[in-house]
Amino acid sequence: MEEKNPKTQLTTTTSITSTPPKSTAPSMASLDIKPRRNNYALACAMLASTTWILCGYDVAVMSGAQLFIKKDLKVTDTQIEILAGVINLFSLLGSLAAGRTSDWIGRRYTIVLAAAIFFAGALTMGLASGYAVLMAGRFVAGVGVGYAAVIAPVYTAELSPAASRGTLTSFPEVSANFGILLGYVANFAFAKLPLRLGWRAMFLAGAVPPVFLAAAVLAMPESPRWLIMQGRLDDARRVLTRTTGGPDEAELRLQEIKESLGEHAKRRRGEGVWRELLVRPTPSVRRILLAALGLQFFQQASGIDSVVLYSPRVFQKAGIGSDSNSLGATVAVGFTKTAFILVATFFLDRVGRRPLLLASAGGMVASLLALASTLHVIGDRAHDHRDGHRGAAAAVAIAAVLSFVGSFSIGLGPIAWVYSSEIFPLRLRAQGASMGAAVNRVMSGVITMTFISLYNAITISGSFFLYAGVAAVGWVFFYVFLPETRGRSLEDMEVLFGKKGVEEEEEKEKENKGGEEGMVGESQENKC
Repeated sequence: MEEKNPKTQLTTTTSITSTPPKSTAPSMASLDIKPRRNNYALACAMLASTTWILCGYDVAVMSGAQLFIKKDLKVTDTQIEILAGVINLFSLLGSLAAGRTSDWIGRRYTIVLAAAIFFAGALTMGLASGYAVLMAGRFVAGVGVGYAAVIAPVYTAELSPAASRGTLTSFPEVSANFGILLGYVANFAFAKLPLRLGWRAMFLAGAVPPVFLAAAVLAMPESPRWLIMQGRLDDARRVLTRTTGGPDEAELRLQEIKESLGEHAKRRRGEGVWRELLVRPTPSVRRILLAALGLQFFQQASGIDSVVLYSPRVFQKAGIGSDSNSLGATVAVGFTKTAFILVATFFLDRVGRRPLLLASAGGMVASLLALASTLHVIGDRAHDHRDGHRGAAAAVAIAAVLSFVGSFSIGLGPIAWVYSSEIFPLRLRAQGASMGAAVNRVMSGVITMTFISLYNAITISGSFFLYAGVAAVGWVFFYVFLPETRGRSLEDMEVLFGKKGVEEEEEKEKENKGGEEGMVGESQENKC
């Protein structure tokens, strides 16, 4: 198969006008370089991404609800810590099952299944009579989170043109941030209700969106790549015609996807994928797997979910006394996360993944160091009532938290899901992405279920110093192991991650530069 390098497509396609049909795939890749918006693909991506509103809501609503659950059900800090964080471990089941489920019943019906699970989880939590039933509801909701974490980015990546894939695939993270904001707003809005009713209303409000989502998703098309894996070429052609530039482009893309599948086209239910991923991976697949798992690991190990789930406690440690004021400051966190993720969607396909990712990780390190240092100062002066600078220190701590979530949302937050959903080969994509989501959810569970115990052991400032160190190691990992994928077709990723392919690409770039310099020098000599 010919190598499809977007940097050289325009020159190669103009020089071979009478080549056999096999050149259609590279020609297709060249079409993707020119950015354009497809409103139909945009609408489908936005709709599929709304599943993540439910993810964000279920995680964030616990940040405020836990304050009232503790008082109403008379539970301990350890029980609250487990209740808040265990949803991420429960989501591991959903994320591991989602890859095989989506290969079996399709991407679209997997989204419907996720919505049904969310509905059941919200009802169970909202109607819980005690701690055990509440934990059962968190289990159900956690499975839904796992399903949504895998299927929304995969569906969107497979439906999107390469030129706008970064923006469209970041929509799930936009939705998650919007869901987090809604969770914080629900905390603030229902906090004034009677104790037994308030926290239950917070959870029940999450049962409304899944009903409308499930109905709307049935109007969406199936992923064209999944249709091709099932041998439904006519159906795939119709979807591609609507999501690309027209029938000609759709036909070229169809042929390119079929070529990328090759001998694996007969695998219609995901058979043999785990062996190819884990037992006998090719060098390029091994690099892809390392990049995806490492990216998902560092996204959560840097402590973002500790801030999302426990921001009211962090603000109370910073000197904000009342529940109402700490919940109000938490709403500001939700607005900041949502605003900066919108900025990220604008730049993903303009600036690229690597620059945003490195800037994001650097900003997170700086913000965490500032937050940890400020909390350390506040802790040292906690018993000094004459200290007139505590208010200023609290303001700095709040600003550092907002800076941290803003830095996360502008890069690492969306890119972890964008990158993981686009780099795996089609035959491995759903289950490879599910492995990445599983690592993400496990780390989130570990971080959130240990945060209270961690800051009791090494102080809250020590906890954030630890997170800063992890984020710094993450920056190094991103710099070394993650190549740029902007503008590359999904079928081109194995070449990008193959060592030979990367070396050849670098050599070609050097040759092109050398040729250009030679032409310039020659023209100058002619002028003389």
